[in-house]
Amino acid sequence: MKLKELDAPGYERVVLASDDATGLRSIIAIHSTKLGPAAGGCRMFNYENIDAAETDALRLAKGMTYKNAAASLPLGGGKSVIIADPRKDKTPELMQTFGKFVNELAGTYYTAEDVGISVEDIAEAAKFTSYAAGLSDGPFGSGDPSPVTARGVFLCMQVAAKYGLGTNDLMGKTVAVQGLGHVGMHLCAHLHEAGAKLVATDINATAIEEASSRFGARIVDPDAIYGVEADIFAPCAMGASISPGSIPQLKAKVVAGAANNQLADENCGQLLADRGILYAPDYVVNGGGIINVAAEILKISEQAWVEEKVIRLADTTDQILSQATTTHALPHIVADQWVDNILAKA
Repeated sequence: MKLKELDAPGYERVVLASDDATGLRSIIAIHSTKLGPAAGGCRMFNYENIDAAETDALRLAKGMTYKNAAASLPLGGGKSVIIADPRKDKTPELMQTFGKFVNELAGTYYTAEDVGISVEDIAEAAKFTSYAAGLSDGPFGSGDPSPVTARGVFLCMQVAAKYGLGTNDLMGKTVAVQGLGHVGMHLCAHLHEAGAKLVATDINATAIEEASSRFGARIVDPDAIYGVEADIFAPCAMGASISPGSIPQLKAKVVAGAANNQLADENCGQLLADRGILYAPDYVVNGGGIINVAAEILKISEQAWVEEKVIRLADTTDQILSQATTTHALPHIVADQWVDNILAKA
């Protein structure tokens, strides 16, 4: 395995690993260890090239710094990406080599599941590093973080609905869910139980069929999800879906979902506000998964600790949206200032 340091101003360390034997091409980006060792999941995606993978890793790593701080966790921000198609290229040997890569960073970065990576994949990586979390076994094994992420998103969505729709009761409200992966499907379950009407999309035919049969979701094409008549738009797929191109299509009054880095650029927050659409800052809303993983990293076995932290995400969302409403500020700017204050005191 070959390692190459990449230059990324503002980041503590960014490393590219390549291994001819297993086909691994992976980047680990560490944005900050100011609050503790960096923690963030591994994403496997068939990126077009190394530059695209690095760009995603950098955005995600910085997002993890803010996510962990907003969740009051003693962890910094980092992220890893593997350049591969998870449906075709994933092998136990590739994940084991990735584990060796993580181990080379000597505890400055902890990995876990993200898009394209399962509990079983992390278990393979963990054979070669003790800096992997999200495991199903062991005294502190936290398992798949997706259900906890979804619960946090649901609780924060209720808060956002209070500010954007005038009620936190989602009964009869229509939610457009973009992405039916592990988190998106669990979120649909919460919404269905709450009496919400679902419109959903995904490129996975099996997931579409499940959402339709289990929750009565109306299925639309991926490009059509933005323009459906809905009260809430929930991005639960890849990032940057809230863009200058998609915002004019939105008919929802609230954007609250599980995806990371939902805003394609800083101007998108203002574009949403100009259309009267309330944005719930993604890294606060989707912090449940890293809370679950953090319990494993910090060796905390009490489930009550996780639940308390997840509930606090909703409280934090409430405070951020309240301040944004009172001061006529953009919610994502208020959230960033909130976290910057935390980091400044560290």
